[in-house]
Amino acid sequence: MSWTQAVEAAWARSPLHAEAQGRQRVAQASRQVADSWLVAPPSLDVAQREGVSAATRGERETELGVSLPLWRWDQRDRSQASASAEAAWADASQQAVRWRVAGLVREAAARVRLAQAELAQVNTQQQLLATLVQDVARRVRAGDLAPADELAAKAELLGWEAQTSQARWALQAEMSAWQTLTGLSALPLAEPVAMTGAVQATADDLAAHPEAQLANLGVALARARVASAAQLAGAAPELGVSWRQERAKLGGAQNSVALSMKLPLGTATHRQPQLAAALAAQDTALAEQAQTQRHLGAQLELAQAHWANTQAQATNEQERARLLRQRGQWLQRAFSAGETALPDLLRALSAAAQAEAAAARQQAALAQAWARLQHAQGLMP
Repeated sequence: MSWTQAVEAAWARSPLHAEAQGRQRVAQASRQVADSWLVAPPSLDVAQREGVSAATRGERETELGVSLPLWRWDQRDRSQASASAEAAWADASQQAVRWRVAGLVREAAARVRLAQAELAQVNTQQQLLATLVQDVARRVRAGDLAPADELAAKAELLGWEAQTSQARWALQAEMSAWQTLTGLSALPLAEPVAMTGAVQATADDLAAHPEAQLANLGVALARARVASAAQLAGAAPELGVSWRQERAKLGGAQNSVALSMKLPLGTATHRQPQLAAALAAQDTALAEQAQTQRHLGAQLELAQAHWANTQAQATNEQERARLLRQRGQWLQRAFSAGETALPDLLRALSAAAQAEAAAARQQAALAQAWARLQHAQGLMP
């Protein structure tokens, strides 16, 4: 299974998926309105008049008309520009949300691998102590060791069995969280970790970051809405087409067709509320853009520092584990030869096992730090 499949599975289950699709439907609807030849739905006018007095009784007038709301000059072009900006922003919003979901997938996978490394190490130590307990029991039966040594070895083994049980439960909990997030029962292959290079990115390199793209397009959308609001001047003009029939009381009828144009006389005062709201939204978008740039730059610097620190720790932990493992092997050979006491050997094996576990955890942390660095750069797995 690939990382793309894991991210897609989590994306399909995320509530953010439905939210992003809703934004795209709204943008599509706005585009359809902007592409229409009418600014609003047409209306049908029906009127009929009949005489009721003695002089007009029998006279009838029937009128049918259609009112067509029209775009003002340049209003349709600006509305189309605003709809295009909204569609681009909706697409960028979906990409940014997918990037956030990918971050959740990376973190969940890293926690599972960390738990797997912990369980593997305690399992290894438990098996080592189980072998040691058998050796101690054999030597106690042979009279080479005191029964107290066998009790001490068994007590140490029970302690590691408890740790194994705890590590197994921790792994189960992390796997449950992974399955809840993605619906999958397996992890994708670990992302390849580059030990050098690809860590010199700066805040200026974040222009293609999904969050930066979203903030930039949010500003573009706000500006397009300001331009659209600045052009509005009240209600839309209406073109009227009507047919009228006038029937006299003696039975004669006259038909006529009329064209009319309704031009609302809007002033700057009437569009101030809409323009002020659009300008406020533009100021908010500009502030969010600046904050996003600062936040992304700070997150990138933090991820780079964490990566460098984790590399150094991983190297130290590996060397420490190697030294303590070698020391434990020497003491185990000395114990087999009767030159070292059991408590000294148990302490050495415990220290070596803890160092091995720390080194394994640090390797998992190294992979996690690399994934966080990739994520901070806006890269998808």
